[in-house]
Amino acid sequence: MKMEKHTLLSSLFLCLLCLPFMVSAGCTCELLSRHDADNRTKALKYKFVAIASILMAGVLGVSLPILAKKIPAFRPENNIFFLIKAFAAGVILSTAFVHILPDGYESLSSPCLSEKPWGVFPFPGFLAMVAAIATMMIDTFATSFYKKSHFNKALPVNGDEEMTGDHRGHVHVHTHATHGHAHGSAAVVPQDSESSHHLIRQRIVSQVLEAGIVVHSVIIGMALGASQSAKTIKPLVAALTFHQFFEGMGLGGCISQAKFKSRAVAMMLVLFSLTTPTGIAIGMGVSKVYDENSPKALAVEGIFNSLSAGILIYMSLVDLLGVDFMNPIMQSNVKLQLGSNLSLLLGAASMSLLAKWS
Repeated sequence: MKMEKHTLLSSLFLCLLCLPFMVSAGCTCELLSRHDADNRTKALKYKFVAIASILMAGVLGVSLPILAKKIPAFRPENNIFFLIKAFAAGVILSTAFVHILPDGYESLSSPCLSEKPWGVFPFPGFLAMVAAIATMMIDTFATSFYKKSHFNKALPVNGDEEMTGDHRGHVHVHTHATHGHAHGSAAVVPQDSESSHHLIRQRIVSQVLEAGIVVHSVIIGMALGASQSAKTIKPLVAALTFHQFFEGMGLGGCISQAKFKSRAVAMMLVLFSLTTPTGIAIGMGVSKVYDENSPKALAVEGIFNSLSAGILIYMSLVDLLGVDFMNPIMQSNVKLQLGSNLSLLLGAASMSLLAKWS
C-alpha cells in the first residue's frame, strides 16, 4: 500500500525519460544554424550552472513550507499559512496560463507541423480542457474511494452482537453518575471523520499537483539541455531557477498539509527537485540527435504542455484557492481575505514577470 501511492508518479517519470527517443526524428523545416565551438563551450558551462542552481532552488523551495511547520507562526492552522498558500497558488496559476499553455500553442502552431490536423483545430485549449475534466474525475473518484476505505476500517467490529434494523450503526452507551445510571444509544461516527476526509483530499491534491509539475519540468529541462545557444540559455538559468523555487513553494505547502510519512515526503521532494536537472541532463545527452523543431518533437511537447496546463489550472483554482478562500476562517476575517487576495496577486505577478525572460 505504501508503494502504491507513488506508482503513478514513478511510472509517469519513467515514461518522460523516454520522450527524447520518441521525438528524435528529422525536421522538415529549415534547421537552426550551427554555432561555433566557443559558443558551444559557453552553452555547456551555462547548462552545468543551470543544473546546480535549479537543483538548489527546487530543494529550498519545496522544503521551506515543510520545515516552516516547526515554527509556530507558520503552522497550517495559523493565518500566515493562508497567505503563503495563496502566493503559491498564484505562482502555479500563472505558470499554467502564462508559461505552459502559451508554449503548447507555440509548439502546435509551428509551421513545421502539417496543416491537418494541427492547423484546423485549437488542440492546446481542447487538451487543457480535457486534462482539467480528467483531473476533476480522478480527484472525485479517488477521494470517494479513499473515504469509503477509511470509513470501513474505522467501524467497530462486534462479534457478540449483530445489529440489524434501526439499531444498525448504533452502540449502547452505559453511563454511571454519582447517584445513578442511564442507558441510551449513539451513532457510530468517527470523531475524526472530518479531519480524515480533509487529510485524504490534501494527499490526493499534492500527488496530482506533483504529477502536473513533473511533466512540465522534464520538458523545459530537455529544451534547455538540447539548446546550443549560449544567448538563449543564459537568461533561462535565472528565470528557471526562480520558476523552480516558486513552484516548489506551492507544492511544498500542499505536501506539508498532507501529513505523509517521512519516507513518502522524502520521495516527493526528491522527485520534484530532480526532474528539471534530469531533463537538462537528458537534453545534453541527446542534443546531437534531438531536434526540437522536428514535427514529432513539437507535437509531443505541445500535447504534454497543454495537458500539464489543464491539470495545474484545475488544481490551483479548485483544490488550492477554492478550498482556502471558502474556508470559514477566512470568510470571517476581512483582513485575512484582503491579505490573501494581495498575496495571490503578488504570486501571479511574480511568476508572470519571469515570462519576459523565459
